[in-house]
Amino acid sequence: MYILGLSCFYHDSAAVLLLDGRIIAAVEEERFTRKKHDQAFPVQSIEYCLNLAGITLDEVGAVVFYDKPLLKFDRLLETYFARAPLGLKSFLLAMPVWLKEKIYFKKILRDALKKFSDQTPKLYFSEHHLSHAASAFYPSPYKEAAILCIDGVGEWATTSGWYGEGNTIKPLFEIHFPHSLGLFYSAFTGFLGFKVNSGEYKIMGLAPFGKPEFVDLILKELIHFNADGSFQLNLEYFDFTHEHEMVTKKFAELFGHPAKMAEDEISEFHKNLAASLQAVSEMAVLKLAAQIKKLTGSENLVMAGGVALNCVANGKLKASGLFKKIWVQPASGDSGGALGAAMAFTYLENKTPRIIESNSQLGSLLGPEFKIEHIKLFLDTMNVQFHEYQSNSELDLEISREIMKGSVVGLFQGRMEFGPRALGSRSIIGDPRFPKMQSIMNLKIKKRESFRPFAPAVLADCVEDYFHWDQTTASPYMLFTTQVKNKIPLPAVTHVDGSARLQVVDEKIHPRFYALLKTFYQESGCPVIINTSFNVRGEPIVARPSEALNCFMTTDMDILVLENFLLKKSEQSEATLARDWVNAYVKD
Repeated sequence: MYILGLSCFYHDSAAVLLLDGRIIAAVEEERFTRKKHDQAFPVQSIEYCLNLAGITLDEVGAVVFYDKPLLKFDRLLETYFARAPLGLKSFLLAMPVWLKEKIYFKKILRDALKKFSDQTPKLYFSEHHLSHAASAFYPSPYKEAAILCIDGVGEWATTSGWYGEGNTIKPLFEIHFPHSLGLFYSAFTGFLGFKVNSGEYKIMGLAPFGKPEFVDLILKELIHFNADGSFQLNLEYFDFTHEHEMVTKKFAELFGHPAKMAEDEISEFHKNLAASLQAVSEMAVLKLAAQIKKLTGSENLVMAGGVALNCVANGKLKASGLFKKIWVQPASGDSGGALGAAMAFTYLENKTPRIIESNSQLGSLLGPEFKIEHIKLFLDTMNVQFHEYQSNSELDLEISREIMKGSVVGLFQGRMEFGPRALGSRSIIGDPRFPKMQSIMNLKIKKRESFRPFAPAVLADCVEDYFHWDQTTASPYMLFTTQVKNKIPLPAVTHVDGSARLQVVDEKIHPRFYALLKTFYQESGCPVIINTSFNVRGEPIVARPSEALNCFMTTDMDILVLENFLLKKSEQSEATLARDWVNAYVKD
């Protein structure tokens, strides 16, 4: 049976297609529409999934949505009434949309699905945190595991603990809105001048530059931890009826500083507040993990929800030794909810026998790929100079030698990644031994803040020689930080505190990227490459060759690899370089 999972209308819309529990395709709508965190109904994502499987919607057994909108509406109403007259402006903006559209959610979804078929499949709804829990447990390599889900808020739950065994997922505890670690983190994110729901990861990068001098104040005034790992926020300081202004006036008074504007320079205060927030968040995650360990006794932990993307907290959790093995869903946010909803239906409702494999997530390489002949036709049409390689080994050798010269390489090969991390298919790569490579890639390529760190991709065979990492827990998805050993200095991927966000490249999980890394190791003696996502700040990761070419031509990138084709910036004509590439790639 085919099952289609959907997430949309809030943020990070996505579609996922399963066949008897196996993932066929998964993709975020933003990759097609080029609107970051796009919340629209995922028309193009559904089209991709169906086309890849070679089926129509009529052949899908069920469509499963990742949360229950009426429960969410109930929570919104209760929140507004409890906070009245606070949040009146937000209430007046939100209610017409809910009353006109979202209460009639089934009809909206059915109408949207009529684009694909007059007879839509049966429509089901999964609870938000059940979707997260299912996305964490079912693709994991474990027969049984404790499950921890932490995010902003679903319907009511903000944090939940579960136990998974075989096909079953058993709920253990929930923490309800407004007490939310995700919203707590987002409130600080907005106060520090970053965009809520997209800038949280910048706080992780900023935190090591500061000192956690506000931890005691935060614990005294803002958040209280109970003996069982649960927590409560002091709501005198928070107002979650506002999406962007999530703190009250008392919050600024507590710290003696106004909220930072986006254009303001980052001060020591901002760095120290980021460090304090990160420290308290790590404390919360460890307390919750200790409680679920106590309740389940499991040696395995799986995680999902937006907070599960906090790789620094994940690294601290691994180092604590609470669990022998940890697996984190690489699409832990709302996009992964589409996967979880489909899997929850497959295993809990449809009783499909569960598939337990070491790589059920398929390396998270679940998006579109492009045929060689189509790429060649595209490059000919765009009138650019390129080299075609007949073997991967020859191409990998040329890429490796270019990286060793200090070139920055855009890598576009195979199926696109599902989730926010580029894992070698839609990546920008470089030599981590060059001290200036971090600033070059941040400022000239990514066009983002200079303090932002880059991740090392390292051969699995060599990881323990270069990083403080044992492989009882795998890290193929760049979701843990650890300390660098500095056997060979790696300045471009070593953060200010000596840490690095690690991607351990396994031949079975990411074979194509593994082969490139191995060639680079043979040529350079270094088994580590810088790996960052193929995009510039504010844009989604590139999905199509046209977007990759545009990014290459409009930044200081030196080399572009499109499958077996390699382009060098130095070989392009002056007329080619002078083209308006933004318009050119959209048109073509």
